[in-house]
Amino acid sequence: MLKEFRDFIARGNVMDMAVGIIVGAAFTAIVSSMVADLINPIIGLIIGGIDFKNMYWVMSGTVPDDAGLDTAREAGAAVFAYGSFLTAVINFVIIAWVVFMLVKGVNKIKDSAMRAEKAKAPAAEEPAAPPPPSTESLLAEIRDLLKDRAA
Repeated sequence: MLKEFRDFIARGNVMDMAVGIIVGAAFTAIVSSMVADLINPIIGLIIGGIDFKNMYWVMSGTVPDDAGLDTAREAGAAVFAYGSFLTAVINFVIIAWVVFMLVKGVNKIKDSAMRAEKAKAPAAEEPAAPPPPSTESLLAEIRDLLKDRAA
């Protein structure tokens, strides 16, 4: 069992996946900072400084007027925090867009590299396909098969 585990870990796919997860975690921190520190403030300016995170509806309990979401939760009130959900949706859309643009850029670089590689490589001649058998040779084959069957 230990040998199987070692073989599994030593596979290239697992190592590639591990590298992808590590790079993905680092990339997540960068994109999350970009969204929280750069894009969300711009969106806030465009929509008039509204902070979605503090939008909630008190379902039960008492909360002082104009209290933030954290204050409402600390007061023990049951809150429906729709603003946090809206923020998460906006963050998801922005992160998905950034990842899409990143993948699109990587694919463009890969395609141009492949085109350059093909341009460098000498054109290999493809072997010509053998000509199809003639009608006479096909009929002779059928005749021989029928003779063998009859015998």
